Amino acid sequence: MSVSRQFAIVTGASTGIGLELAKCCAREGFDLLIAADEPEIDNAASEIRKTGVNVTAVQADLSTIEGVDKLYAAAAGRPVDALLANAGRGLGRAFLDQDFTRARFVIDTNITGTVYLVHRVGNDMRRRNAGKILITGSIAGFIPGSFQAVYNGTKAFLDSFSFALREELRDTNVTVTCLMPGATETKFFERADMMDTSVGVAEKDDAAEVAKTGFDAMMRGDGDVVSGMKNKIQSSVANILPAGMLARQHRKQAEPGSARS
Repeated sequence: MSVSRQFAIVTGASTGIGLELAKCCAREGFDLLIAADEPEIDNAASEIRKTGVNVTAVQADLSTIEGVDKLYAAAAGRPVDALLANAGRGLGRAFLDQDFTRARFVIDTNITGTVYLVHRVGNDMRRRNAGKILITGSIAGFIPGSFQAVYNGTKAFLDSFSFALREELRDTNVTVTCLMPGATETKFFERADMMDTSVGVAEKDDAAEVAKTGFDAMMRGDGDVVSGMKNKIQSSVANILPAGMLARQHRKQAEPGSARS
């Protein structure tokens, strides 16, 4: 990697928003270290290298401490100018019907792995008093997620965590931005076993547009950004309506079989 360029780490970069975030970084001339828990990360690296930047790909299970350590070690001590913590998993169906191993994987990927990586890289940034952190939260974090209870709960954590960390770093030159998308056209709903739900088959936001919204906000140093007008309205309404009503509304979108109703 060329040390004259800025350097970014992007997780969950094999597909979807993560891949598009990595492309945003490449267009701005960042060298990249990208990671995901699947072999497709190598294909993503090959695609991004066509832009002329240096790209290192790491396949690692970012739900584990060992996987995050593997990613961190791959940076080889190079200062990280931007950390885009995007790795995440979803899971549909009623909580008590879910396999707990899969539910825990969602928690460990979305929360434990993300927080550990931010802790490691964030400490390096604070010591240098420079750096940008983008955390992919979700407007789902504002809504009790009936039939997505664990996933929405993890996003509520990440939204809250991002705001808190930003305040803690207010007097430094390290910025924290929370990207809060709505339903986006990715492999998320297929992987979450939600293709028989209303939200699973509905028209969704474009991943490239969502990523650009988040990337631009990170580069400006904004605290948070909700992508898309529809999602902005939904997040505003979620701050007003009672939690029970929001949970009932979410059920209509996420309950198995709702795609046929």
